[in-house]
Amino acid sequence: MSHVLISPLNWGLGHATRDIPIIRALIEHGHEVTVAAFGNALLVAKQEFPSAHFIEFPDYPAPYSSSRFFLPKLVASFPSLLRSLADERRMLDRILSRTKYELVISDNRPGVYSAKIPSVFITHQLHFHFPLYLYPVELLALPVNGYLHEKFDRVVVPDNPPGPASLAGKLSRPAVDATRQRVFFAGILASTRKMSVPQDLDQLILISGPEPQRTRLEEILLPQVTSLPGSTVVLLGSPGREGTRQITPNCMVIGYASTAEKVELMNRAKCIVCRSGYTSMMELADLDKRYACFIPTPGQTEQEYLSWYYEQNGWFHSRNQYQLDLPRDLATARTYAGFPPMPKTEENVKRLYREVLAGYLE
Repeated sequence: MSHVLISPLNWGLGHATRDIPIIRALIEHGHEVTVAAFGNALLVAKQEFPSAHFIEFPDYPAPYSSSRFFLPKLVASFPSLLRSLADERRMLDRILSRTKYELVISDNRPGVYSAKIPSVFITHQLHFHFPLYLYPVELLALPVNGYLHEKFDRVVVPDNPPGPASLAGKLSRPAVDATRQRVFFAGILASTRKMSVPQDLDQLILISGPEPQRTRLEEILLPQVTSLPGSTVVLLGSPGREGTRQITPNCMVIGYASTAEKVELMNRAKCIVCRSGYTSMMELADLDKRYACFIPTPGQTEQEYLSWYYEQNGWFHSRNQYQLDLPRDLATARTYAGFPPMPKTEENVKRLYREVLAGYLE
């Protein structure tokens, strides 16, 4: 039995939830797993895998803003991010000195790697997206990404290869040799599973992502959901908040649901409203959901790009949260085609284990 250390970033729940099928596969193959994470990412892992081992491992301060001005705050946060990266390296050295591991898996934490232990990096962002006026910065970021990827043995991209079925578009295209030599396109990796249940829920509203914008979206959406026709469930996606409340006879608000409960709700929903975070996109693709409305987090250039990309492809409708008219936008969302067919998580995670992870563990 081999011991694996896996460490997801805590900027929203997406990194932790897309690692769930990987952790499950590792445990099913008889390996011991330790999850090193922080905040909600650690809470999610504990709820899903109570028999695993856990280490509280702080990561980087999320440079998110309650306003639309994400990039200025990101730039201003660089000194703090660099200090956190140095702290991360020192703490990882202490973790690795106390316990023997055969493999380190980092989900978007560039400081979580070892020169002595095989290390795998999970990311869909091989190519960052910036506004047009910052295009030179976008180009300069490519060799920086390559430099970071050189620290790892493999770079696992949870997307289909570049082409018409790529969910991340240009974001997952390798642009430098250091990345191309290490990249493995795993296909979508989601914690969802398709279920044979009736689609008896007209709309599911998923309010997620890092604060303070998660709360801001909640404040915008809750007053609008009461005017929606049919049955509605609002999932707040906050692990620290328990309980359910009925705000109208046809609308229920749930503080937090386990992965199994969320998957059942998503399977039942005819239409889903959510942020255009990449993990949410993989979940919808895994469930073959055709109708959805995406609300990109203001200033998060990745989500804004994905929303634009899906609109351009005629896959899904998107709307800025400050212009949101939920009844109107849900009617528009039902005129789009949905994602093209693609291999699903169950098949993809088997291939990832067989072609990448098993080589280090068996």
